[in-house]
Amino acid sequence: MPWLWGDDVLIALVLLGALPFLVNAYQALLVGLAPWRSHYDRTGPYYPRVAILIPAWNEGAVLHDTVDRLMALEYPTDRLRLYIVDDASTDDTPAILAEQAERYPGSIFHLRRQEGGQGKCHTLNHGLDIIMAEDWMQAILIMDADVAYRPDSLRRMTRHLADPTVGAVTAYIREGSTPLSHLTRFIGFEYITAQAAGRRAQNAIGAVACLAGGAQLHSRENLVAIGGRIDTSTLAEDTWTTFLTQVGGRKVIFEPNAIVLAEEPSSLDGLWKQRARWGRGNAQITKAFKHLWFRPSADHRLGSVTFGLIWFSIYLLPYIMIVSSAALVILFFTDRLAAQHAFHVLWISNAICFFFSTVVCLLIDRRTARRSWLQAFFFPGAISLVVILFTCFPLTFHWLLRHFESLSGVHLSVDERLAVILFAYIWVSACMLAAYGLLRLERLGAKRLASWLIYVVGYGPVLCAISLNAYVKEFRGAEMKWDKTEKTGRVSVPA
Repeated sequence: MPWLWGDDVLIALVLLGALPFLVNAYQALLVGLAPWRSHYDRTGPYYPRVAILIPAWNEGAVLHDTVDRLMALEYPTDRLRLYIVDDASTDDTPAILAEQAERYPGSIFHLRRQEGGQGKCHTLNHGLDIIMAEDWMQAILIMDADVAYRPDSLRRMTRHLADPTVGAVTAYIREGSTPLSHLTRFIGFEYITAQAAGRRAQNAIGAVACLAGGAQLHSRENLVAIGGRIDTSTLAEDTWTTFLTQVGGRKVIFEPNAIVLAEEPSSLDGLWKQRARWGRGNAQITKAFKHLWFRPSADHRLGSVTFGLIWFSIYLLPYIMIVSSAALVILFFTDRLAAQHAFHVLWISNAICFFFSTVVCLLIDRRTARRSWLQAFFFPGAISLVVILFTCFPLTFHWLLRHFESLSGVHLSVDERLAVILFAYIWVSACMLAAYGLLRLERLGAKRLASWLIYVVGYGPVLCAISLNAYVKEFRGAEMKWDKTEKTGRVSVPA
């Protein structure tokens, strides 16, 4: 009986690996509720005086076009001001801003910090102190220097502020780099899942996880209510303000029709630095707001069971993969039949959820889908796809294997077959180690090879490896360093 109980626990730990995929599929179902839980019945044409706050450190490559695009927005120019906080830039940023201020008199405000390098939050607070000291601003849009707003994006966002219960609005950040690389195509699909689908689902449940850093629109009242400043103790300042807004009883709305194009990293090294910062920020948020989790409140929905499952299925995914894999390996040596059955249930359920949510996401943003459909299906990696095919279609797989053996003359022994099975069990978590290997390979100079091997290892495992690395750094108390993503102005013109 003790061994039976032990096997039951191990089987449960194996099946725990299906939870993130089940939650992801549930989010895809919630997307269907978005039209009935939208905020459009409480909106209308609304054009408050908007101050656009842009932190800039050595953004000379992108600022000229960014300013031109913002001044071309479908929004009354007399109700729009741009405040660019120059964080002691050493490139041609000051010269470009001087030129643009002369071109758009009364609309461009260059706020120069003589001593920079303290990070984005301090840069934003420098601008907020100046903007909040004046009475002109009725709403503020916090954005990045490199993003490109479609002409109608801002007015689609401000219409939600016509409802006084709304504190903040965010937009759909779409990957917009040109030319596209293998990595940016993966990122393009990831942004559909995390934003176009994920935040639609969060709209439906009434709890939004994050205002996109490149598109945070706050009412003046909300900014005052959350302290009038950006918290400097976290690397996820956008998520922090999102939580504070909702804890204060004000709504956060995701506007999927307000599209903002962003240049994303074209290298694994750049992606690793960016997402490691995000991962550490999420760890800090999880700890700081621990009193909210799974504690329903009449003031907000952050404590709902649904939102908690969505948050922790992503946050704990690297740990879940390790636990599930370890349980499979132990079962392999203690109860091989139980391991086989648990493994099949795990992968079949994951396969169903993965293909369902993938198809839903591709249908949401068909423009990105046309460019990234291949990356969508290779998101878990070719090795994992082979495992999926084996578990879903075992008879066909064995038939192909027998024909391969007869044609090649190569026959796998029993021990070799068992070794393959054990490898599949280990791969559930070892894929993260392989993903880290891709980073090392790129840093050794084999960038092209590493970009192709993402299809083998999987983009999903890459994200999990980055998150795990970020959590380790946070646990060790590593220095909170703001690694700026290099921008080159590769964003395509909004359409």
